[in-house]
Amino acid sequence: MNVLDLVRPSIKALKPYSSARDEFKGVPKDMVFLDANENPFENGVNRYPDPQQTTVKGLLSKLKGIPVENMLLGNGSDEVLDLIYRAFCEPNIDNIITLPPTYGMYSVLANINAVSIKKVLLSEDFQPQVDKILDIADSNSKLLFLCSPNNPTGNSFSSELIEKLLTEFKGVVVIDEAYIDFADTPSWIERLNEFPNLIVTQTLSKAYGMAGIRLGVSYASKEIIQVLNNIKPPYNVNELTQQRAIEQLKDEAKIKEQIQSILDERTALIEELKGISFVSEIYPSDANFVLAKVDDATRRYDELISKGVVIRNRTTQPLCENCLRFTVGTPKENKVLINTLKLI
Repeated sequence: MNVLDLVRPSIKALKPYSSARDEFKGVPKDMVFLDANENPFENGVNRYPDPQQTTVKGLLSKLKGIPVENMLLGNGSDEVLDLIYRAFCEPNIDNIITLPPTYGMYSVLANINAVSIKKVLLSEDFQPQVDKILDIADSNSKLLFLCSPNNPTGNSFSSELIEKLLTEFKGVVVIDEAYIDFADTPSWIERLNEFPNLIVTQTLSKAYGMAGIRLGVSYASKEIIQVLNNIKPPYNVNELTQQRAIEQLKDEAKIKEQIQSILDERTALIEELKGISFVSEIYPSDANFVLAKVDDATRRYDELISKGVVIRNRTTQPLCENCLRFTVGTPKENKVLINTLKLI
């Protein structure tokens, strides 16, 4: 497969905008910058940020073992996903495939970009139904979204099933790994070189504890990354976001400690949920949350809200009738949750 054949013709023909910081990339201290119409009075953010986020990418490259040229950063994963739509999907012509229950923004972004949606429900054990996916795909099916570990179910998809889809689906396969740091399974970024149609998205909002700065990452072939770079806004990741990301990514020990705490608390939370009388099933989780089936999800959700505990009611989602999603919090927060569940 030549993945560039899937790119929209207008995008392939696009001449990308060249910002002042793209044209002059060096930043020696003795240079006088009069090229970008910035306010000259120094306050830490009066200059435009690095449009390629060089330092952040360098730290991520070291952590993930992926070359800088194979990654693109965005204003949250949602911007990264939107760029993928713009690159590959012709409005009012192409379609994408999603596997409900899954992350709702895939459909929202499809609607924003005037791209139709084909849906194939996950199986009863929350795995992709490969044959149905391949059957429903047509020549205009440009993107297939796999959220693994999946939100809201929490499970990872079978690597054999994903590999079959990567091999046989004729479009781009986007694997959303927002929760991969909480899973035992390896990331698909390790196999980028095997599949030219693979894009892996990750985020610094979950395991890295930086939801407030909005920083998403996509990993793909150099060819795909170049296409996405051509269409991204020139300064899409602001200076403050880059500074906070650099600070956090340098403290790898703290990140690992927090991930382990969440994993330990996830195990403890699952054990406690087993003792709640109205919880009938607890689903396996590779994420930082637990999905559980209860007797009446809306009633229990309202009762928890009334006592100051906010969770997520997923009962309206396919295959999730009467299911509640519990994010794993601190030991103190989880204790409050369990005590409240016992109380009601």
